Order: sequence, then C-alpha cells, then structure tokens
Amino acid sequence: MCLAFVTATVVSLAAGCTGGTGGVEGTPGAAGLRDPYFPKAGNGGYDVTHYDLTFDIDPAAQRIRSTAVITARATQDLSAFNLDLAGLTVDSAKVEGRPAAVNRAGHELTLRPAAEVERHLHKGRTFRTVVHYSGSPLTLTDPDGSKEGWLRTADGSVALGEPVGSMAWFPGNDHPSDKATYDLTATVPRGLTAVSNGELTSRKVSGATTTYHWHTAEPMASYLATLVVGRFDTKASTTPDGIKVFTAVDPKVAAASARTLARIPEVVRWEAERFGPYPFSSTGAIVGRPHDSGYALETQNRPYFPGPPTVGVLVHEMAHQWFGDSVTPASWRDMWLNEGFATYAEWLWKADKEGVPVRRSFDAAFADDANWAFPPARPPSAADISQDPVYERGAMVIHKIRQAVGDDRRFLALVADWTKAHRYGTASTADFTAYVERTTGKDLTDLWNTWLYGKGRPASDRS
Repeated sequence: MCLAFVTATVVSLAAGCTGGTGGVEGTPGAAGLRDPYFPKAGNGGYDVTHYDLTFDIDPAAQRIRSTAVITARATQDLSAFNLDLAGLTVDSAKVEGRPAAVNRAGHELTLRPAAEVERHLHKGRTFRTVVHYSGSPLTLTDPDGSKEGWLRTADGSVALGEPVGSMAWFPGNDHPSDKATYDLTATVPRGLTAVSNGELTSRKVSGATTTYHWHTAEPMASYLATLVVGRFDTKASTTPDGIKVFTAVDPKVAAASARTLARIPEVVRWEAERFGPYPFSSTGAIVGRPHDSGYALETQNRPYFPGPPTVGVLVHEMAHQWFGDSVTPASWRDMWLNEGFATYAEWLWKADKEGVPVRRSFDAAFADDANWAFPPARPPSAADISQDPVYERGAMVIHKIRQAVGDDRRFLALVADWTKAHRYGTASTADFTAYVERTTGKDLTDLWNTWLYGKGRPASDRS
C-alpha cells in the first residue's frame, strides 16, 4: 500500500551553509531529491549505508528519548548536509565524533561539521553522524487523509512510514532511493513488546523495562521501517524452506487472525515459485487492532495489519516483499510497479486457489470506471499515488505483458529475472519497460501508450 504526505512549506538553510576555514572546496548537499510528488523528501550529497537507532519509549506519555547513529558515504565533497526529521527536539549532533552545528527549517535539519571534520568529507569518504533527540513523535496527515508517522494505539504505538512518515520518529535520508541496513534497539515498560523489522537478536529484562534488539541485514528503504509497541502474543517458527517466521498479534484479535497467519509459509512458498526466491532471511506479520492505522502496509520482513487480515490481503502484502521491499521504486511516481504486481499476485492466487480465472479479475477491473481516472504511471498529484488506477490498472498492465509474452512459463521467468536483477536495489518505470522489451525482443510501445500512459479506457481490452 502507498500513502502520501502533506508536505509543509519549508525553507532549507542548506544553501546558506558555507564551508569551514579548512580550505576544502565542498558544497552543501541538496535539501531534497526533487521527487515528482515529494520534492523535499530525502537529501543529496550522501548515501546512507546503515542506521543504528536506539529508543527509550514511554508509551503512557507518548514520549521517546533516542539516538540515531547514521553511517553514510559522501557522494560529493561536502561542506554541510541535511537530514529529514519532523517535530522532535534535537539535543545534540556530532559528525565524526566532533560537535556539529544544527540549523532547522521545518522538517529539514542542516548539519554543518566542524572545520577539522569538513576538510575530510570528500566524495567517497564514509562518515558517521550521531544525533541525540527526544520528544513526542508526530502523527502526519497525508493529502488523501490517511495517517502515518507515529500512530497512538490503545496500549502503545505503531510507526509507519509510507511515503515519508519515518521522519516522524528518526532522522535520515527519507526517500526510497536510499536504502540501508538497520539495527534498532527499543526499551519499553516490562509487559510490553517492541517489534521491528528483520530478526530479533536479543531480549533483555532489567527491572521495570525490557529491551529488544532487531537487526535488518538486507537493505531497506526508510518508508518500510517500523516500530510497534504494545501487548502482543508472539510466535517464532521456521518454514519448511528454512525461512524464519515471527508473528506478533494483539491478544484481542489473536483467535480471529490465527487461521490466516498459519498460511504464511504457504503464501511465501507459492509466491517464491512465481516471483523468484524469497528475498529475505525472515518473514511474518504484525497484527494490531482494527482502526489502529486504517490500512495494511508492507513493512519489510513482516507486514503490518490493522486487525485480522484476509488471505487476499496477506497475499498482497507478502508480494510486496519482492515488489517494493526488495525491488524498491526509484521515485514515488513508480508506485504502480509495487501495487500493480501485488494486485496481480492476488489475481494469480484467486486463479490457483479459488478457481477464479485471471481473465475474470481483469474484466472486473476493466469495467470499473474508477480505474480510468488517470494513467497508473502518471498520477496527477501526491494525493493520487495510492488510488485505484495505481493498483487495478497497474495489474492490467502486468496482464497485458503476460499476453504479449504469450507463454506463462516465459512470463514467470521474465518476472523472476526482474526481481533477481534488481534484488535489494531500486528501479524506475523506464527501467522496467526497457527490461521487458529487451527480454521479449518486442516493441511494446502501443502497450505502454495504451495501458500504462493512456489517459482513458481503450475502446477494446484486446489492444
């Protein structure tokens, strides 16, 4: 699933930062990556390789005390650089162990390293930034009215970040084009559980608190990071294929969720047979209470569900582990690659498991006027990137590719090779269309113009 964020008007101070007196010819990194829908999302001048995030959480007061240790590689000679952080108070910051000056404008933090550090921040250099911060994390409202960021629940909170909500709870380069590995440590009151991405490497009880350490070894976009705190029934197991499974379910919905969650190994194996090997070392699910978020989200390794999921929703969010999580959109204009494939996975599941031909799912989508409001690859605004055409018409594009290939085995091989070629990376719509034409040896200009970029419903679905 994809959401959109109401971007506040900010004036970055990065352009006004100048280098120190060390003589380096560095320039400030850009404040924003000019994403088509969120131009201020992310930052230029560096690439994050690892986040080490530590949280001390008071759920009753909804306050945190946190430290972010960010390891990054400079992609230019830097005199200053930005981090994204909405709300919260920056208590101190250091770059390479030396205090850094911090300026703030809206959700943009501009860090100016000490002169003796700045002269060494050359292109290609790896450097470490430490930010201590605290406060009450914000709930952000998207243009379509959805909520993201830090969402309060009956007994804790859930942090969700699509598309730019991660900046509500940790500073970083908040754009899908910059993926990194993660360590996350959270200390919560005893009796509560803190669940995140990756694998649980330790759980330590000390007096009135419990500390959980989660490690994500495979690269992850910031919007896929999560931290959920509350009372959960947890279960750890392993699939027949050796993939670790961890589920955390609110006790109030545990019984209603059990049958669907028991099918996680089946769903993962079924999708792996169609999309290529499962890309991560662990899987699972987090299930909160209905209305905690209002939507499910493909948080990496274990999707989040607001209440007991249906099998169809499970299939959709698990498909995102390939499409969105492993192969991540280069920009938010490429969202249809995530949602089109995940929706098509639902159509394939219905055909294999429920006897509903894919053609029937296609016909229903074709007949739905809502799917023709705009082209899936060109949503008109940030408020539209999670609307029907991105999902349903996106799936129609995939089906038209399947028809163009003409052989199901070749089609599935094409999909599996795509996920292999871009595993743990990012890809754009242009990357995908070029790949399909190169792989099939066909000129598919008419297909793209009609189904991917066309402004209206074609007279026939046979084009």
